[in-house]
Amino acid sequence: MALKLFFVGTGGGRFVTLTQRRWTGGIRLVAEDGFHAHLDPGPGALVYSIWMRLSPRRLRAVMVSHCHVDHYADSEVMIEAMTGGMTRKRGLLVASRSVLRGNETCGPAISRYHQSMPEAVVEAAPGKRFTLGRIRALVTEARHSDPDTVGFRLESRDVGDICYTSDTEYFEGIGRYYGGARLLLLCTLRPHGRPWAGHMTTDDAVRIVEESEPEAAIITHFGMRMLAADPELEARLIKERTGVPTIGARDRMRVEVGETIEVYSGKKRLTLV
Repeated sequence: MALKLFFVGTGGGRFVTLTQRRWTGGIRLVAEDGFHAHLDPGPGALVYSIWMRLSPRRLRAVMVSHCHVDHYADSEVMIEAMTGGMTRKRGLLVASRSVLRGNETCGPAISRYHQSMPEAVVEAAPGKRFTLGRIRALVTEARHSDPDTVGFRLESRDVGDICYTSDTEYFEGIGRYYGGARLLLLCTLRPHGRPWAGHMTTDDAVRIVEESEPEAAIITHFGMRMLAADPELEARLIKERTGVPTIGARDRMRVEVGETIEVYSGKKRLTLV
């Protein structure tokens, strides 16, 4: 059996969101037991999911890493789908404090009404644990302009651990959250040599991959500067510097994590490891 990831969007930042140069719908996770979760359902998550034949009504969890529109915009409508049009309490909502309650810089982003309909709500803070079907999940630390931003480590006995950094800058100790993962997903907004406080560049991704030593890595959540530099070339740079197989995500790409890690993009198939 394999755990599947569907990239409902690989774009991030204001201008990619506004132009839809890359979709911004986040990532659909389909676990080995058929449990569906949607991670960071940004603008377009509902429509693009339907286009990809990923029914939003199959969702059992909605996960939102922080309170920026490219990560939360379609959260409420995905909750409505998950709960049968708000007709029954169903599923799980996992979201940062800023998304649920707001903080000094942003939020809240999901109404009390929508928060009332899932069966359970988890306020995600570093170190918090929860479950997604048979998957054990750990909330990891991130450092971003929303101070409540978090990442996730998904621990599967069957296929190993899959980790997601969300938006973050590099900081000392970040690698320990993702050590030994099968697959590390890095929100790499900018290319090498283009630093921006609170965000990840290719240079930061190199350091995180060097410290965590995952089996494979995928960069995603690209801003305009990254698209101009070409994510595939930036992924190749990470691979050359770290020795870890790394690719740039594409919209509608599917990844299956089992005995191997298989990537399907259009008619192309790649065995990552």
